[in-house]
Amino acid sequence: MPEIYNANPTIFATSKTSKLALAASKSLWPDDSNDTLDNENDEEEPIDADEIFEHIRSINDPEHPLTLEQLAVVSAKQIYMNGNNVLVEFTPTVPHCGQSSLIGLSIRVRLMRTLPQRFKVDIRVKPGSHTDGPSLNKQLNDKERVAAALENPALLGVVEECLK
Repeated sequence: MPEIYNANPTIFATSKTSKLALAASKSLWPDDSNDTLDNENDEEEPIDADEIFEHIRSINDPEHPLTLEQLAVVSAKQIYMNGNNVLVEFTPTVPHCGQSSLIGLSIRVRLMRTLPQRFKVDIRVKPGSHTDGPSLNKQLNDKERVAAALENPALLGVVEECLK
């Protein structure tokens, strides 16, 4: 049996997302200083942070029969958009969570499958929420590492279970 990193997680109520409440907080990146982002304005149908949250809120936690939203691992407030650039921050339930890379990979796969290819997605643990945050962020945003992980049938099977 795999090690359980948080045997008794706090469960939060799920709620409907309010587009009006989020509109004011979603227009900029958290630090508003990322000038290197591609701000391409396609004539494509726009996708907003609420829609992205709808795609990831129902991902199952790998340790518990609960969703990432129920565990407050993801929230609408942790999704930032700048044109076709998306930043999703997630908060592990404990700072030493050994499943964080799997959670981040599940978020990435869900968004790879649902968003148009014009979107660039960054997945990060919320700053200060994990003891190995910078290393996890590097792993989750390295295309070669992600591709290698998805070529592993056992790992892909676990991701598929989270995405059911």
